[in-house]
Amino acid sequence: MTDVVKGKSKEAFIAHFGCEPEYLSYAPGRVNLIGEHTDYNDGFVLPCAIKFGTALTAKKNGTNKMRLLAVDINNDTDEFECSATYTAHPTKTWANYLRAMVALIMQKGHKVEGLDVAISGDIPLGSGLSSSASLEVTFGNLVSQVFGLNIPLQEIALTGQACEALNGCKCGIMDQTISACGKADHALLIDCRSLELKHIPVPAELDILIVNSNCKHALVGGEYNERREQCENAAKIIGVKALRDATMDMLNAKKDQMDEVTYRRARHVITEDDRVLKAIDAFKQGDLAKLAELMYASHCSMRDDFEITIPEIDGLVEIIRKAIGENAAVRMTGGGFGGSVVAVVEPAKVEQVKAAIDAEYEKISGKKATIIETHAFDGAAFTKL
Repeated sequence: MTDVVKGKSKEAFIAHFGCEPEYLSYAPGRVNLIGEHTDYNDGFVLPCAIKFGTALTAKKNGTNKMRLLAVDINNDTDEFECSATYTAHPTKTWANYLRAMVALIMQKGHKVEGLDVAISGDIPLGSGLSSSASLEVTFGNLVSQVFGLNIPLQEIALTGQACEALNGCKCGIMDQTISACGKADHALLIDCRSLELKHIPVPAELDILIVNSNCKHALVGGEYNERREQCENAAKIIGVKALRDATMDMLNAKKDQMDEVTYRRARHVITEDDRVLKAIDAFKQGDLAKLAELMYASHCSMRDDFEITIPEIDGLVEIIRKAIGENAAVRMTGGGFGGSVVAVVEPAKVEQVKAAIDAEYEKISGKKATIIETHAFDGAAFTKL
């Protein structure tokens, strides 16, 4: 799919701007295998980059203005001056990520000039696969490379996180980091406090299935920020910097000082961090049974303690578990309130999973699910054309 979106971006650039582009930038979306809502609690996550992403073709335009074409949003356009002052567009959400990226880069003293840019991507919007992070990273890397700024990819990821905050979502660092720093055939263990990265091989005999419920989620809503505030409140009551530093014994010792909802939010994060570290061992040992146990426990924790699943997502997980039987490594993935589930499966069982979803999911949701087969891909890349 990567070559398709790159070609689509280039064709649209030529048609719209009337010349050939000089640069190509690409960054993938991601699926998180395990470790949900742990990132902004300074914890651990284990995502991998996927085969879908966002491609930009571009050329310097000799002005001080960014001129943008969003191919997949009905060829919508935006134009803004390169400035260290962030000015949001009142209606074009997609453009605000790029406006924020330019402002934040320039606030660090870097000089940025005008570009003509055509944007095309194939990450399903609202699927929980990080279309916004992919856009931020590929654009940030484009600006860095074209103007010789030499901004490390990990710093571009952090800047992308700051773009989200400027646009109302206090997300963690996972999505941008895996989009920037992914490695083919590996998941990426991210320590969200130290930002230390470790590439964890995904066994070649396992496939990754992403099943989009087609119930779109939107993280800029209040639920995400509310969960973050609840976690911060729990950490304060326990007396730690972040829930990454807490244990279940510490939480239980303070249980009578917090309401039941705050307790359950903290329990999810503390137990989820533990599951991420155990999942690494399961991958290293090729222990699918253990991975299945950990991923389903993660899903149940998101459903019951963090309360971010919806009936359609829960139904998908149970359909897949029933189809595979033992060793069903499946869970909701992403921020929640819709989106997708992820399953790590043996290739021989892919077709029976697909058949089960086709037969059962529409009965519980009124929708068809979209099934994506992928493996772990490389992160951001830049090319001079």
